[in-house]
Amino acid sequence: MIRHWKKFVLAFLIFGCVAVTVGPFLVPVPELDGLVPAEQFIEADSQFVEVDGVNVHYKEAGAGEKTFILLHGFGGSTYSWREVMADFAQLGHVIAYDRPAFGLTGRPMPEDWVENPYGMKANVELLRGLLDEFGIEKAVLVGNSAGGGVSVAFALEYPERVETLILVDPGVGGGRGPQFPAWALPLMWTPQMRHLGPLMMRDYQETLPNTIEREWYDKTKLTDVIRQEYLKLLKIEKWDRAFYELTFAPAYPELRPVLPQLTVPVFIIAGQEDRLIRAFYFEAISTEIPNAQLMLIPQCGHVPQEECPTQFMEAVTNYLKNR
Repeated sequence: MIRHWKKFVLAFLIFGCVAVTVGPFLVPVPELDGLVPAEQFIEADSQFVEVDGVNVHYKEAGAGEKTFILLHGFGGSTYSWREVMADFAQLGHVIAYDRPAFGLTGRPMPEDWVENPYGMKANVELLRGLLDEFGIEKAVLVGNSAGGGVSVAFALEYPERVETLILVDPGVGGGRGPQFPAWALPLMWTPQMRHLGPLMMRDYQETLPNTIEREWYDKTKLTDVIRQEYLKLLKIEKWDRAFYELTFAPAYPELRPVLPQLTVPVFIIAGQEDRLIRAFYFEAISTEIPNAQLMLIPQCGHVPQEECPTQFMEAVTNYLKNR
């Protein structure tokens, strides 16, 4: 009787191991219809440079001793800075680039890289590599939303390369906490989960349009042209796989507890009516960053550089003049 019981348990364990190992690969993950290579959306002023093995798309304007690096938020791209690119060019040399997983920047897959290029650490090193590639010793980093988080992380690791941080409705942690526990990340890096990953990310086909709507306070300024430009992201090959790698990239230290360690000048500018990150959050982090200045733009949302570009540039210019 005991021998039969042992055989049953052994068979059950073997079956379970096979099911876990092989089962996910039996789930069909069809390619989405209508996806095209990112190259199809290249514009006349698009430029590319390879940094740390990633083909980075960027746009460049202006000249001068001061350099501005513009970092977009989640779902954004160089397009996020279209309204203020020329204004920054009046102040100096300006570069806007697409962070990995967004815009026209390459989307390396696990089989192509040794270290995940989508995580915060990789974003920091990519920015360092970009500065090195252009021979830029020190720059003003202008980061919107998640791009603000990258800017802060970079300033903490390479303060000598940062002249000033201009954080635009920044997301620097301390809100809902990590979306996925770090101890479970290795499970998400297995071939089985990476096979299923695109299916998990395809909810963005419904959620991204809603997020775009919430970014704007005055919906009359959010035209169909703007909506469609942002939704091009969901038409580019491998967007869903890249989103998976971004979502489950290696963990990075929480930024908010180390905000007091920032040693560079910081200007926080945000929309008073931001519906994605509330104004009280910006007020709170402005007190946690040494000598940070804060300005809230009335009747403006999460992307003031797009929705309220005139007020945005006036505030940035005044800050830089009075530093």
